[in-house]
Amino acid sequence: MATFKRAVLIYNGNAGQKSIRKALGECIPILSPGIEELLLLKTERPGHAQELCSKYGEWADLAIILGGDGTVHEGINGLCPLEKRPLLAILPGGTCNDFARTLGIPQDIQKAAEAILSGTPIPIDAMEINGQYALNFLGIGLVAEASNNIKGSEKALLGKVSYYLSAMRTMREMEPFRYTIDCDGERFAGEAVMVLAANGRYIGTNELPFQNIEIDDGKANIFIIKNTSLALVKEILATDVTLPDGGPANELLHCSGRKIAIHTAGAMDADTDGEVYLETPVLINVLKHHLFAIAP
Repeated sequence: MATFKRAVLIYNGNAGQKSIRKALGECIPILSPGIEELLLLKTERPGHAQELCSKYGEWADLAIILGGDGTVHEGINGLCPLEKRPLLAILPGGTCNDFARTLGIPQDIQKAAEAILSGTPIPIDAMEINGQYALNFLGIGLVAEASNNIKGSEKALLGKVSYYLSAMRTMREMEPFRYTIDCDGERFAGEAVMVLAANGRYIGTNELPFQNIEIDDGKANIFIIKNTSLALVKEILATDVTLPDGGPANELLHCSGRKIAIHTAGAMDADTDGEVYLETPVLINVLKHHLFAIAP
């Protein structure tokens, strides 16, 4: 069993008090025997997880983030700029928990806590995007508009189903946009309804149907989706464009690279790990093995 000298556990204070008490009650008795000094910190406002990780990250050997993708995103934006970065651990406590799924972390809090002490540190890449950081994805077009269109009442009542409802509403209304992408010296230009830069393998709890998406290869996979037709669905199911012999796709373009610049005809919202606060143009720099995270 691993033993850590100092660890900080940051949890989402905006989550329901009953559910957060239950989660802490399930994980702390499991974690305590393997950690000499455990500091519990509750977030109190948007952006607070980033502040806490920035303040305590170099003090700790291990940073545990209990929350959903938004809390994880805030946390890594506090950890990534540090000179001395602690080991990252995630306890899934949100609606989708997409990057936790990429790491293979159990969705059950108790099993996830056990995995922190019995798991293995693995290197993971981080995407630096316009001075911010993301672990899972960046999306422009359909995915960003779907995030913007989620209704709070639906999310509270239906959880991840709200993402599907928002996506269906957005697909009916989405108009193509002009883009130019430079990916490690290769240029793509045209019209699309979505551009996706993927480092993780899951979006909205769904695993992307592409084999060559790795979180430790120093590259982001760029997917350019031309339209929202049934033909695109068939193309994705029939052809894995990330494979060397996958063959060209008519409705879906793909490239992978370390340095990517994405421009659109006008400023457009960019969704990073489910949080929409950036706009195009975006410059992506993939930082290979920038963090180490615990995986089962």
